[in-house]
Amino acid sequence: MKLFRVVVIIVLATLICFVPPAEAFCGFYVAKADAKLYNKASQVALARDGNRTILTMANDYQGEVKNFALVVPVPTILQKEQVRVGDAKIIERLDAFSAPRLVEYFDSDPCMKFEEMPFPSSATAPAEASSERGKRDNSLGVTVEARFTVGEYDIVILSAKESNGLETWLVQNGYRIPRGASELLKPYIRQNMKFFVAKVNLEEFEKTGYQFLRPLQIAYESPKFMLPIRLGMINTTGEQDLIVYLLSPKGRSELTNYRTVQVPTDTEIPVFVKNEFAAFYKAMFSNVHNREGKKVAFLEYAWDMGSCDPCSAEPLNREELKKAGVFWLKPNSGNNVFITRLHIRYARNTFPEDLMFQETSNREFFQGRYILRHPFTGELRCEAGREYQKYLRARFEREAQNLAKLTGWKIEDIRRKNQFYQTQEIPFWRNIWD
Repeated sequence: MKLFRVVVIIVLATLICFVPPAEAFCGFYVAKADAKLYNKASQVALARDGNRTILTMANDYQGEVKNFALVVPVPTILQKEQVRVGDAKIIERLDAFSAPRLVEYFDSDPCMKFEEMPFPSSATAPAEASSERGKRDNSLGVTVEARFTVGEYDIVILSAKESNGLETWLVQNGYRIPRGASELLKPYIRQNMKFFVAKVNLEEFEKTGYQFLRPLQIAYESPKFMLPIRLGMINTTGEQDLIVYLLSPKGRSELTNYRTVQVPTDTEIPVFVKNEFAAFYKAMFSNVHNREGKKVAFLEYAWDMGSCDPCSAEPLNREELKKAGVFWLKPNSGNNVFITRLHIRYARNTFPEDLMFQETSNREFFQGRYILRHPFTGELRCEAGREYQKYLRARFEREAQNLAKLTGWKIEDIRRKNQFYQTQEIPFWRNIWD
């Protein structure tokens, strides 16, 4: 017999707090002088319709801005009007809306008579370079296709004939290249891709009044729906996390060259996890990542941006969607945007290829969510209340087992933290006397 009902739902977003501070994304950082840079996590948004893409790259850079510089492969030559400085809050909004979440339900008094309510079902529902510099660049097989300043960034678009020449150009122009850059540059040069090189213009940065670097956005047309991650491995000393927000008018966006697995969802876990959600999700993700294998992307969220159930944050409004790169919205029309959130943990030896995507018409909803059910804590002076206590003991054990399976945590530690076992132990004689 179902002895409780849903009273209220509270949703919590992780805000990616389980991921180390981001220091790079689909390209790699190069630095002036001897600055040592390592990238551990990153966030990227791709708004895609047909062959048109707007890519937003979040710069959660931790070093001195004077040392910041970035190299990203791009499929076409970009001009100044195709590059802009974005709003960092938009990445935060995308994260908050799509983050894995906790939902809370509260048991009703089992001694109070009421009509049973069904459990909620899981959700399905440039100034030109000098002539002399140009001659030197040509001798290296490097061509400066464009040079301009956008906001606090000085941008150079390069094409190259061979990777050693590009590496030499960067070194001669004051950049310290991470070891191994030349080998990882080769595949992009063979594909005739260009290179987007950005560094901070200190004078312009001071004018902005910002303490942190803002995201860069680039717009381009290309049949290639891809994200170059191989260069991002140059700076890293181990695995790194990547969160990709894919925005489409059609439906889910999916990987074509790697397997995608849904994160575990709709699992009941002990209430104390509410205060340890970041630690829980980090352990759970590592556990499922190790179990599923290293060459896997994880789906954490897929939903129509016009709604949410439950909502960890309100859907982005039209103005926010435009800032996120959504370019296909028409006046007086709905927010025809479907968001797919993928979480990828990768290293040099696990993801030998860049990420290749495709748009699909699949609009099936999915969310990573974890359920907390608070027990009734009042007096239980009825037969139904005594039955409820027996039921609770089994439920709490089931929740503890679920948590151990998800995270790999020791079941004894979980039981010790579970308040039920500390304060609501059923007397040994009740099973035979009641």
